[in-house]
Amino acid sequence: MPPAANVRATDSRPPSRPAPRAVPDVLAAVDLGSNSFHMVVARYSHGQLVIIDRLREMVRLAAGVAENGRIDKDVAARALACLERFGQRLRDMHADSVRVVGTNALRLAHRKQAFLERAREALGHPIEIIAGMEEARLIYLGVAHTMPSSAGRRLVVDIGGGSTELIIGDGLTPLELESLQMGCVALSERFFRDGKISAKRMERARLAARLELEPVQAAFRRRGWEHSAGSSGTVRAIGEAIRALDPQALTITPEGLSRAIEYSIEAGHIRELNLEPITEDRRPVFPGGLAILTEVVSMLGVKELQIADGAMREGLLYDMIGRYKREDARERTVRAMQQRYHVDTEQAERVEATARDFLAQAGETWKLEEPLAHLALKWGARLHEIGLDVSHSGYHRHGAYLLENADMPGFPREEQRLLARLVGAHRRKLTLDRIEELVPPWDRSAVYLIVLLRLAVLLHRGRSATALPPIELSATSRSLEIRFPNRWLKDHPLTSADLQQEVDYLRMSGFRLRVFSGGRS
Repeated sequence: MPPAANVRATDSRPPSRPAPRAVPDVLAAVDLGSNSFHMVVARYSHGQLVIIDRLREMVRLAAGVAENGRIDKDVAARALACLERFGQRLRDMHADSVRVVGTNALRLAHRKQAFLERAREALGHPIEIIAGMEEARLIYLGVAHTMPSSAGRRLVVDIGGGSTELIIGDGLTPLELESLQMGCVALSERFFRDGKISAKRMERARLAARLELEPVQAAFRRRGWEHSAGSSGTVRAIGEAIRALDPQALTITPEGLSRAIEYSIEAGHIRELNLEPITEDRRPVFPGGLAILTEVVSMLGVKELQIADGAMREGLLYDMIGRYKREDARERTVRAMQQRYHVDTEQAERVEATARDFLAQAGETWKLEEPLAHLALKWGARLHEIGLDVSHSGYHRHGAYLLENADMPGFPREEQRLLARLVGAHRRKLTLDRIEELVPPWDRSAVYLIVLLRLAVLLHRGRSATALPPIELSATSRSLEIRFPNRWLKDHPLTSADLQQEVDYLRMSGFRLRVFSGGRS
């Protein structure tokens, strides 16, 4: 085996940025929202995205997540049927690159592994569950790319089925992001479940929205903005309803919202909301969304709100393009975390080079061909020591906590959890007690990445810039042989002792490690 990877480990320069790749011809983004499921398919041509198909189905997933976090069987069946239709369209259109994300309802749902596996089968693609802040970032990206550019900061408001995102940004850069635990489905279920709309109920719904907005009001007002826009179906439906009541109303204003509230209260029931923009599937969630938007406009002092064409699914498409063109937000996040937590980057590079070399040797046997396997191992190596900035004692556990709970732009929640498991298990006694919480296939495959990272860290424990010798790996499903050149282990007794300790650690978790000295006969 050529020692090229080990030579690279001694290089003191920062890791080179990945070379740009050709953007696929057809890309698709699927947004599993708490209210609606959306799919958008686009062709990338001459540096531009051209939308070639859109699908939307009202699923109301948030209404099907019970207080105990279980997904209602009927709602799950409705969601899976929708995804089967989406999957057929994706196959028919030969989408080359697809991202599927779940938002608030799936964030809150418990025991969702079976649903996610069936959803993956229906779509033919894995589902990423993203955190609220990542949802906000993608929403802003979609709005900023699809609205005319203008000087100054922009406020973006997005009301989903289970959460509301508020963002202030400048150009394509978000500056202030917030995700609030209130949405049109949740608020409508809470205050208008039987369909009745009254002044008292509307005021109670608005009060609930005010309570959620109060903690972020000052920060957003202090930051300030010159332009404001609203995205997604709820804001669009409210804006079109206001225009139906007053054809001169080209934007959403406080006066227009007051008129829409008066109309809703006079109607008295959702079935009497007969304005054309308030479709039959929109009626049950319209009053909750109206209460939220009214309070956002009131508490933040918004004078008028434009309606944006783009939303999170467009943001997903532009984020996908960024990953192909060396603008992967995840890479920026990893570099920022290395700086923030004072990572020894030269040591991280050494560990990364060895871990990637080991993956090249064992990856095929362990079925680690998915791109995320390579990325997770790379990022785990770069971030495995961030916990040292908290305390040396148990620093792997501190690092795991930071990775699982930090806001990490670009990272879906499941990728954060995978990184947290790698870092949390990279030293000392091997604990796999939370591996089963990962989404497939990582609930089974993460252990292999952990073993490779553990060995790479162990072999660089001395923090020496001297390159390692060529090391050979041979893997089976639950075992690994690691072979060193003649006399190398004898000349490095501390490393040899660490390896024998590692044999014992892995054996306790049902994994067999065998260490050899000398070439194969």
